[in-house]
Amino acid sequence: MIKLKSPLIRHPIWQYAFFVDDIDAACIQWNRMVGAGPFHVVRHHIAEGFLYRGEPVEADVSYAFGQAGPAHIQFIAQHDDKPSIYREMYKRGQNGFHHVGLLVSDVSGEIKRFQEAGYETACTLWGGDYVAYMDCRRDMGCYVELHGDAPIIRNMFESWKTEHDEWDGVTDLIREGAR
Repeated sequence: MIKLKSPLIRHPIWQYAFFVDDIDAACIQWNRMVGAGPFHVVRHHIAEGFLYRGEPVEADVSYAFGQAGPAHIQFIAQHDDKPSIYREMYKRGQNGFHHVGLLVSDVSGEIKRFQEAGYETACTLWGGDYVAYMDCRRDMGCYVELHGDAPIIRNMFESWKTEHDEWDGVTDLIREGAR
């Protein structure tokens, strides 16, 4: 273990992501348990420039994005068994916590800091800005997503938070598309 002079994660955690077998069931369950929602679902998403462990691999993945009070929640379901940061942790039929997400102004600089601290880059892609998943499982039990803090991304997440705050908790729980 490498000793750090200050915490490696210097940015607020803005997202908690869970790997699930059934996105719609997870949305319904989280709504019943904690009032989470509404959820914006992107089915069979194709990411631009997706690299897994340095190789181009495009797994068949769907995402749901929503709020649970102040916490942004993401659900991820992989529909095939291609190698991915999801299948590294969970086999078909398994569910669990997957990653925390950080919005950072300098993704490349943060990648370098994580690598210097001994954490490998597991995956990179373009998702409205540059995104990297750092493999921090040995010390945190999950990945850390470093997501570029582009205005389009921040505005989208802020709009989902506002939508949650103004939502009746029932109407249109599951909404197709990220908007």
